[in-house]
Amino acid sequence: MHITVNASAHDISTETLDAALVELGFTSPAIATAVNGQFVPASARGATILNSGDRLEVLAPMQGG
Repeated sequence: MHITVNASAHDISTETLDAALVELGFTSPAIATAVNGQFVPASARGATILNSGDRLEVLAPMQGG
């Protein structure tokens, strides 16, 4: 399936958000996710089904001053 992740095109083979994150290499538990502009809490990622054309945003906290 073809989706956009952080403004870059990707093809993935999974359907759920949590599986897609693993496939895309986002393994840190400290991330925030949104699908098509809607925040998705970590507790809902396993039940969130992705569709071709969806836009996924993944944000990770940054350290620094």
